[in-house]
Amino acid sequence: MQGVRTMSRENRSPRLQARTNRVKPSPKRLNGVQIASRIFLVAVVISLLGLAIGLVYRAFNIHGDSASVALNLPVNQSLNPLEAAALSAYMGVNRDQLNKPKSDDPTLIKFEVQAGETAGSIADGLVAQGLIENPELFRNYLRYYGLDRQLEAGSYQLSASMTIPQIALTLTEAIPNEITVRVTEGWRREQIAESIAHQVEIPFSSNDFLAATGAGAPVPPELAAIIPPNTSLEGFLFPDTYRLATDATAADLVSKMARNFDGKVTSQMRTDVANTGFTLYQLITLASIVEREAAVAEERPIIASVYFNRLRQGLKLEADPTVQYAMGYQSATGQWWNLNLNQSDYISVDSPYNTYLYIGLPPGPIANPGLDSIRAVIYPAQTNYLFFRAACDGSAKHRFAATYEEHLSNECP
Repeated sequence: MQGVRTMSRENRSPRLQARTNRVKPSPKRLNGVQIASRIFLVAVVISLLGLAIGLVYRAFNIHGDSASVALNLPVNQSLNPLEAAALSAYMGVNRDQLNKPKSDDPTLIKFEVQAGETAGSIADGLVAQGLIENPELFRNYLRYYGLDRQLEAGSYQLSASMTIPQIALTLTEAIPNEITVRVTEGWRREQIAESIAHQVEIPFSSNDFLAATGAGAPVPPELAAIIPPNTSLEGFLFPDTYRLATDATAADLVSKMARNFDGKVTSQMRTDVANTGFTLYQLITLASIVEREAAVAEERPIIASVYFNRLRQGLKLEADPTVQYAMGYQSATGQWWNLNLNQSDYISVDSPYNTYLYIGLPPGPIANPGLDSIRAVIYPAQTNYLFFRAACDGSAKHRFAATYEEHLSNECP
């Protein structure tokens, strides 16, 4: 019987042998030119990407938010180039949002930054109080300009009408814990006290202020050589805006006022006082009357000249504000100055301050004059006027006259 034929390895068919011996081809090697081409393409792509980022970076820094451009804010130098470029691109994309406030409401909101607080928590607080919408943009803006390291703990007045850059810059300059007292030109001592009474944040009372400025109160050293003994500080409580510590006393405010007066009335002005023939105290008294009479700045030296001319001729000053000062508080109107005097008031108010009854200057200032009125009495205009009265056109100006007849003719029809 014929058996099953087997084949040795050597007897296999050539096709099977060839299939068995076929080897997988090795990857094709790149030659030098091909490698160089690919490297060149990669370099071009990277260059174009860098150029694009650079252009965005440059465009934002030149045409970025108005606050950073105006103040020439430098980019945070601690940023690595990649982070700086990324943040610059981010700022550029969000430029419009940076310069658009959350709303047009100018209402000021008190915003507190606590010591050790992070930029992130500050951003969240701004969102919570309705001051910004995008906390991420705020944080990135701080980071980009390095303002996150300049934030100060303290109290701020912010509004939703401020942009992110404006808010960011504001938060680098904390408002000191202080209070503000505003004194207006022509106020008498009691009006300042009244204003203090209306500001609950002021730590001292209106009575404290009146006691610190009344007759017998300690006189600040700057005024000791000017003010006669046992008189009030009326006339020397220099009108201005004063900033005080939250624990200030009335004496602190008076001290600031005296120093302010001492600095504003220069040594040259004090030297020139001698040329007038009056003491500085007398001139401050006259300046207080000018302050109450003048409504137009350029008339102050002219009004001062009228009073000087009357004093030199021995005439009564006949100044309405002196009668008003003597009358004091008007309960019917709630005002300290009676602006509707009648003929009987001129003779019925028996006070040394009433210059319709008594010749010469009143005993002391009737209000606290500003610097312009003080200068007006030290450097008065040279005129022959003896009279003035309000103009009839509602301009708050005056008509001046050298004679009584001319004065009568200036009366309004």
